[in-house]
Amino acid sequence: MRYIRWVDMSIQDSAPDRSGRHSVLATARRAADLVNVLTAEADATVDAVAAVLRSYGEAEPVTLTPDDVRAMRTAAGLLREVFAAASPPAQNAESATGTVDGAALVLNRLLQEHTGPLRLTAHRGATPWHPHLDRDDDGPWDAWLLASSCMALAVLLWDHQRPPGRVCASPSCGQVFIAHGSGPERRYCSRRCATRERVAAHRRARSG
Repeated sequence: MRYIRWVDMSIQDSAPDRSGRHSVLATARRAADLVNVLTAEADATVDAVAAVLRSYGEAEPVTLTPDDVRAMRTAAGLLREVFAAASPPAQNAESATGTVDGAALVLNRLLQEHTGPLRLTAHRGATPWHPHLDRDDDGPWDAWLLASSCMALAVLLWDHQRPPGRVCASPSCGQVFIAHGSGPERRYCSRRCATRERVAAHRRARSG
């Protein structure tokens, strides 16, 4: 069905709002996690990709084939360009702000070349009404990945007027992540990467 069901938010009422089931932020985070699993390994497995989909509430059965995963890997490579455009060049890695214009240009190109017109769907009454940019509810996985991810990333960029995500600033990592949240914009995908790079910088300063 390719629809995010209930996503556990940090704050919930006793009667959850059905609209919260299709969180833009959750969709963007799912996009980042799929980009990572599909591009981090030369041969991402069906099980690994299905595990990410299930972790975001994809309804069973999650039916993927090796051909689906290969096509999704191509889509993930295109989406990674959004995160890369939003990241400072290596020589300016200390900067916390990427280029929102670069991310917007890549998103515009992907939206023009790989998505259909905006439409509303309720998946034949199985879900609340929500927007889609893919051309068919039962279209191929790669088309769904590109369309749903582009829409979520575009909404985040529009809403916050800054890049929706970036590539981790740690040279030894390369994971992409969604940069939105409380506090200043993040440079690293995790505390582990941030700590590793701080320790490395401290050692370089002491030895220099």
